[in-house]
Amino acid sequence: MYTPVIGCGDVPKPAIDLAAAARDEMIREGFDPEFPPGTDQQMAEMRTGQSRAPAREVKDLRHLLWSSIDNDTSRDLDQIEYAERVQGGIRVLIGIADVDARVEEGTPIDRHAGREATTVYTAVRNFPMLPEALSNDLTSLAENADRLAAVVEFVVSADGLIGGESAVYRALVRNKAQLTYNGIGHWLEGRAPAPRKVAASPELAAQLQLQDEAACALREQRHRLGALNFDRVEAAVEMSDGHIHDVKPAVKTRASDLIEDFMVAANETIARTLRENGVCALRRVVKSPERWPRIVQLAAQFGTVLPANPDSGALNAFLGTRRAADPVHYADLSLAVLKLMGPGEYAVCRPGDREPGHFGLAASDYTHSTAPNRRFADLVTERHIKAMLGKGPAPYSEDELETIARNCTIREDAARKVERVMGKRIAAVAMHSRIGQSFRAIVTGVTPSGVFVRVPDPPVEGMLVHGSHGVDVGDQIRVELVATDEQHGYIDFARV
Repeated sequence: MYTPVIGCGDVPKPAIDLAAAARDEMIREGFDPEFPPGTDQQMAEMRTGQSRAPAREVKDLRHLLWSSIDNDTSRDLDQIEYAERVQGGIRVLIGIADVDARVEEGTPIDRHAGREATTVYTAVRNFPMLPEALSNDLTSLAENADRLAAVVEFVVSADGLIGGESAVYRALVRNKAQLTYNGIGHWLEGRAPAPRKVAASPELAAQLQLQDEAACALREQRHRLGALNFDRVEAAVEMSDGHIHDVKPAVKTRASDLIEDFMVAANETIARTLRENGVCALRRVVKSPERWPRIVQLAAQFGTVLPANPDSGALNAFLGTRRAADPVHYADLSLAVLKLMGPGEYAVCRPGDREPGHFGLAASDYTHSTAPNRRFADLVTERHIKAMLGKGPAPYSEDELETIARNCTIREDAARKVERVMGKRIAAVAMHSRIGQSFRAIVTGVTPSGVFVRVPDPPVEGMLVHGSHGVDVGDQIRVELVATDEQHGYIDFARV
């Protein structure tokens, strides 16, 4: 996903309308960028009506010092966090936006969300799964707004284990501080002073440091279990007056790690809760790597022998060794292994089924539940949780869940294609002035249509149009930028 960043300077206007191109790409991949008839009426009813919230089912937790951490420009806030030290560790509470309280099943907005399945992000225009007046306002856990939430509660021990006191329930919450990855991350890392809101509140500062302590313990335990530790180099787009200025590596911070660790723990807790209550529900699955033999070959190049059969613990140990030995090139190796693992998918887990698991996270119980404003699978899981809590009938049959799982997988794959194509167009605009320059690159794909490489700095992908003979995924080579085509998003490299 490309993240827009405000830039400066004189910027040439691209020859194409990138926002219009993004819309065309959405349609080409089977999305409908426009909301259906009946949306405006449903939104009007939401603005004047009340959330469906029986008071007897909802705890009032507005007094807690909740906060959120997200991108600088995010308005569709799905989660807020709170932590407190207790006997046996740190109790963590994660509030997840109760989108279902506003979006009733079977309504025009819900049917549209079910078809689209996901919000699609491009730097020039985003295509939300839900109307922005809903996801950015009525269901967003915005600062100083009273909102309904599904709360996931668990205790993290000093060694990163989640104890047996986990719980899921409904609550009324209020986000006391909307914070950002950059501001909080740089402060936690000791590279910048505390952001204004944190500096003004010793209680908030202590709260965030406690959250960071719990997240670090969770992360270390996941890695001990074999969760893979990738350094993914993503792109941030610098824009000036709506025009593309440059593409640079996005900076990952300790705050983004904190939220990732909490979301993984919340998703595991919810999946486990559903299983223990005999609920048929969706799971997020990453199966054993599709090209494990090639991963074994890559490891052998560094003198490491991996097992013949996929083993996440052994792979993570190898990755950790390489990260310590060569941190400069570790991102290249991470990208190669990530590509060789293959994509994730959604699956239906029935009572008594063996959990399909998530290879990359070394998790046997895992679902998607923490982003119902932008992923339909999460909204479906939220409805199952609420039905379980209310001891009501399941909101979806097994056949309906199978259909939803297939569509969510297909739509997320399509969303990645839109974001990848638009990322290439944006990169072609930004890279045009750098034709003739050379870069180090890693081979990311070998297909019948050609060989593809990725340059880590700036983080762009393109085709190797000369010198592709004999290369394979994971090979590190030197390339020269020879051509760009912003109309088609082509970036062509030659091996040097």
